[in-house]
Amino acid sequence: MAEISAGLVKELRELTGLGMMECKKALAESGGDLKKAEELLRIKSGAKASKAAGRIAAEGVIGAWVSADAKNGALVELNCETDFVAKNDDFLAFAKALAELVATRDPKDVQELASLQLPEGSVEAKRQSLVQKIGENISIRRFRHLRAHGRLALYLHGAKIGVLVDYEGPEEVGKDLGMHIAFAKPRHLTKAEVPADVLHGERKIHEARAKESGKPAEIVTKMVEGALNKFLAEITLMGQPFVKDDKQTVEKMLAAKKAKIHGYAFFVVGEGLEKRQDDFAAEVMAQAGKAH
Repeated sequence: MAEISAGLVKELRELTGLGMMECKKALAESGGDLKKAEELLRIKSGAKASKAAGRIAAEGVIGAWVSADAKNGALVELNCETDFVAKNDDFLAFAKALAELVATRDPKDVQELASLQLPEGSVEAKRQSLVQKIGENISIRRFRHLRAHGRLALYLHGAKIGVLVDYEGPEEVGKDLGMHIAFAKPRHLTKAEVPADVLHGERKIHEARAKESGKPAEIVTKMVEGALNKFLAEITLMGQPFVKDDKQTVEKMLAAKKAKIHGYAFFVVGEGLEKRQDDFAAEVMAQAGKAH
């Protein structure tokens, strides 16, 4: 059997991002041939990646990119299993690269995004290599691409909430709108955008509540309309109290600033996904053979 030098193992580790023992074993199996050892690890790591794909990936980051002229931008949610991995530099760089691809190539869905090319290969190949290197399931969950009618403002709350705002007006308005959206999480821009079935369902609930009060019909009608108006104000950006001055709505703040909003996009990491319930510390101890 060919002698496997530490330098050769180190070189293979740098190529694949895998552990020392895995690299040494692959080199031994390939007779010290670096290229064959790399191919062998890629074959084996494919099984590792597919096994990891069955695990819940509800942590992660929002990758964001905006063009220099603030006319084109995108948000991408990239998920992993633990918050620790979400802080990994390679993981963060991948998220940002994905956002730039979305903005510049405009894929129609996640599947098309996965087939696009990065300098080091396809997006899917890069995702697989990160799974190999990090040892966690990594998934591209969703993205939004905005082309501005005005200009784009980007607001990131850490790496967990990302907001893009298409607006016109002073620069601070874009930042304030992004911060407000991250805090208040409006479901729609205006009342006109609220789906009819949502409004109908809410009306039925409030009608039933109002009727139970035993008040006259004209009072019941006013109670229902009041409740609906409050509901619409809560879920629409323009109707919400502005986060920096709750005595005025976002709509009134924009009017005072002679500003306008055309649209927005925002993501919250893991929103709607099942979270891991296992004890990560116990898992690490178990892997180290120290579980008790």
